[in-house]
Amino acid sequence: MNNSVNKSIIVTTLGTGTPILNPKRASQSILIEAAGYRLLFDTGRNVATRLAEANVPPASVTHIFFTHFHSDHTVGFADFWLSSWLPAGGSRSTPLYVLGPEGTHNLIEGHRLAFNDDIKIRSSDQKLPQKGVEIKTKEFLKCGQVFNQDGLTVTSFETDHGEKIKPNWGYKIQYSGRTVVISGDAKNDIRVSEIAKNSDLLFHSLGAAKDEIKNLDDVNAILQHHTTPKEAAKIFSLSRPKLAVIIHMVLLGKPGFPPMTSMEILETIQKHYNGPLTIAEDLMKFEVGEKVKVIPKANI
Repeated sequence: MNNSVNKSIIVTTLGTGTPILNPKRASQSILIEAAGYRLLFDTGRNVATRLAEANVPPASVTHIFFTHFHSDHTVGFADFWLSSWLPAGGSRSTPLYVLGPEGTHNLIEGHRLAFNDDIKIRSSDQKLPQKGVEIKTKEFLKCGQVFNQDGLTVTSFETDHGEKIKPNWGYKIQYSGRTVVISGDAKNDIRVSEIAKNSDLLFHSLGAAKDEIKNLDDVNAILQHHTTPKEAAKIFSLSRPKLAVIIHMVLLGKPGFPPMTSMEILETIQKHYNGPLTIAEDLMKFEVGEKVKVIPKANI
């Protein structure tokens, strides 16, 4: 693919939610555009619809990178994959590349089996090109550089999401001196702060509950897999990105104790971190150039 004249990295948060069903927040998916490539990190719920809302044909996405295999990061893959093959999704005519940690092959082979009849029917009935539904997978047994084309690189790194949730990766994307880091789902992993040190844009997940309920067994069991606002503030303070972005907020509540609001999350973090900070919403766009420009959903 040809180099883009624009040396910026464009990032669109297609899904910023969690396993909780929320029409305003699709589950995790981030689109990166640089060097003429469109790369997708995770394929959460409603990713194909969000791409359409962002005026990005699914067929124009060339590569997918998975962080881990929780369903809220993968459940939208079938819709994305097959929609991109259809005329309404851009009529993909070349293979899709899917990369990730060990387990990626199993995920993709399961989809091939599940949708084999649909593929055979559409190939015969609609004469859709077989190449357009092909998937080339590459899984890695250890972290490191997983993509390097036209000056655009993607490097995976391991993060802690819990003892039994392995493999679990984050990604560092670099192009033309710009750096974007996606933590993936992380449990107060201080390694992220070193990897993201002086980055342009750092996306970090978060989990929180009000003090009155955070030590209840069921609430605490979930929070043990995530980074609290105070812990996130420390990671941001150590890494000092040009802009820190909270994404994938797991906000827990109980009767009489509603989940923390976005404003409460920001206020809690800002007690311990004084750098630029925002909370991602679906279809926000970030232009990473000499400065980081945030384009709200309404302006896309």
